[in-house]
Amino acid sequence: MPVTVISPSKMADMNENSSAELNGDQPTIKKLKTDYIREGVLLGYGNPLLDIQVVGTEEFLKKYDLKANNAILAEDKHKPMYDDMTATFKDVVYVPGGATLNSIKVAQWLIGKKDSTTFFGCINKDTYGDILEKKASEMGVNMKLQITDKEPTGTCAVIVTGEDRSLCANLAAANCFTKDHLDNAANWELVEKADYFYCAGFPLTVSPPTILRLAKHSHEKGKTFCMNLSAPFLCQFFKEPMLQVLPYTDIIFGNETEAATFATENDLGTDKVPEIALKIAALAKENKNRARMVVITQGDLPVVVAYEGKVEEFPIIPVKAKDIEDTNGAGDAFVGGFLSQLVQRQPLATCVRCGNYAASLVIQRSGCTVPEKPEFT
Repeated sequence: MPVTVISPSKMADMNENSSAELNGDQPTIKKLKTDYIREGVLLGYGNPLLDIQVVGTEEFLKKYDLKANNAILAEDKHKPMYDDMTATFKDVVYVPGGATLNSIKVAQWLIGKKDSTTFFGCINKDTYGDILEKKASEMGVNMKLQITDKEPTGTCAVIVTGEDRSLCANLAAANCFTKDHLDNAANWELVEKADYFYCAGFPLTVSPPTILRLAKHSHEKGKTFCMNLSAPFLCQFFKEPMLQVLPYTDIIFGNETEAATFATENDLGTDKVPEIALKIAALAKENKNRARMVVITQGDLPVVVAYEGKVEEFPIIPVKAKDIEDTNGAGDAFVGGFLSQLVQRQPLATCVRCGNYAASLVIQRSGCTVPEKPEFT
């Protein structure tokens, strides 16, 4: 389909004016990016997992019925795999993560001011839980976690083969999160403080009421709620809770595979990414005064953004094949980069450019990790 380009100046004005109005500012007054950085501006809820990452083999994937470039939840047949990984492969890497926390960590790293971001999730106070909480807190994220003794801290097998990665998450403690966490006065105060919310699609398998409550709060208070399609199986088997949240969602993220599955499951009648993005953007929305934005990444192809009935494509930052360490966390990093600029009222082009910067950096490293300081300007 023909691509209609949104004027960068128009998008910049839209971002600046609408964001200023939501926060009680005068749209005509120019502000610096740092004027919008404050504690708790961005809040994420997701499944905290400690990534156990190895460079694996096709044979190992077949052993546990895994695909080279996919994300699934662990079944009973996968439970022995985690110990098998550490016994079979050398150079096991442990990285605190989970999709939402990855994005929040990257956003925090780029924003720079401690506690600008808040994260809700559930862990056990075991060794893995302590590592996860400590590492994320060291990056400046305000970790407000629910604690359970029913299950150990969740883990995610990350098996890298070539440039692909297969993710298999054992939610464990993450699966024990309950909406009661929001009833705690101190935690709800953090919800009230936030202007932006982000949830990957994965906690739809755990606590849809939590996501829906955050989304409705965001809608009622004129804030910005963002969600990710995250994985094809969510679009298939958790379609109903996803569609319940969608009317309150201002920005939807996803990749081309997830978008295609969403289109099939919801009878959108097209397999073309720009058209899918436009149709998702046009689905029913509670706040009729603010159009939904849909952001679809496509690996080494341009990022597609649909907004106000138009589509714009943004080129990625190319990375030579020899420099790619693995693609684990690239999508999460893109979202983190995008959000870091969104909360600072930057125009769309800057948000996408920072997302591409973060993604291109992460794929040159092992896991969703970052250097000490960003170089994005």
